[in-house]
Amino acid sequence: MARKKKAFDLGKEIQSIARERVGPIPATRAIQPKSERRKPKHKKPPEESEEGLET
Repeated sequence: MARKKKAFDLGKEIQSIARERVGPIPATRAIQPKSERRKPKHKKPPEESEEGLET
């Protein structure tokens, strides 16, 4: 029996045209843990951060 012809897929065609215009997708990046990417809610007072700098 003969192989079935592939049907035209409009979605894939649109995607391929967009790839030509935009270019390849950038590589994926791992998501950092929330504790590392989250900024502190309050800034520390200058007295606490400069403890070892006084002479």
